Amino acid sequence: MAEQKKIFIEHTLFLTIVLLCGLFVKNIYYLQIMTFVGINTMLALGLNMLMGYAGQVSLGHAAFYGIGAYTTAILSTTFGFSPWIALICSVGGAVFVAFVVGLPTLKLSGYYLGMGTLGFGMIVNIVFREWSSMTGGSSGFVGIPMLEAGPILFISGKNYFFLVWTMVFLAIILCRRILSSRMGRALRSIHDGENASMAVGVNTHFLKLQIFMFSAALGAIAGFLYAHFVLFISPESFGFMVSVKMVTMVVIGGMASVWGAILGASLLTLLPEVLHSFAEYEMIIFGLILMIVMIFMPQGLTRGLLDIYEHSRKHVGKIKTGK
Repeated sequence: MAEQKKIFIEHTLFLTIVLLCGLFVKNIYYLQIMTFVGINTMLALGLNMLMGYAGQVSLGHAAFYGIGAYTTAILSTTFGFSPWIALICSVGGAVFVAFVVGLPTLKLSGYYLGMGTLGFGMIVNIVFREWSSMTGGSSGFVGIPMLEAGPILFISGKNYFFLVWTMVFLAIILCRRILSSRMGRALRSIHDGENASMAVGVNTHFLKLQIFMFSAALGAIAGFLYAHFVLFISPESFGFMVSVKMVTMVVIGGMASVWGAILGASLLTLLPEVLHSFAEYEMIIFGLILMIVMIFMPQGLTRGLLDIYEHSRKHVGKIKTGK
């Protein structure tokens, strides 16, 4: 009962913050930045389920992000499909590719799995670049239509902000439902010890494949939202460094933490805006931040900040009691 109350308070606080930002932030630029935070949060949530809870490393997850973006761009622009139908196709396509790739790849582990997913991500990016008749190649894909729902037009501003964060909230609820289920407990057991999980009857390969497909689905949704937000996509938006950035979001925010995904996505989306004049040193700064977090907060910022809070509260309590 206490856990349900805690979850209710967290969700209420989350919705309140989103609502206040959407209603009272008037600057379009700030709304756009917060919309990008939401899209990156969707990416981080999916990868966190795979890395943080199942313990499976993926260095090519930007491929699913790109599959979602290019599928909706091609279907809605070239073939005239409704973007909402294209969303279903984007998710279905990403899940199918995840199944085909994950079936052999997830039999690997550790560095070998990382290399396997890295190779997959590079292959997909080459396809985006070389299949120019369909994807636009290195020049990019233009003319992507804006989203509409009846009389509502989702353009840069409040409408798109609320659309993105509504989807993020639904993804959070879905992730927490999975984690509180039998499947979630099995995922944690794989993370702690795959051999022990297999010994008690857990079909670890099938479970890893399921969460890989789920993670790909969230990545495709993020790609869909990105494509219809910027209305232009290119292979550079889904390259290796984007995969690295996604991994960094998860690690810095805190693996095995749903809220850590939001914190990590927020930090790595806002930092380039704050450090715009030092753009050439962006990767160095990200590397330093990652190194500092790993040294002083190895469980991520979320867990680290909570530990600092608990430590300070105990310290204040000792001072008050004179101990």
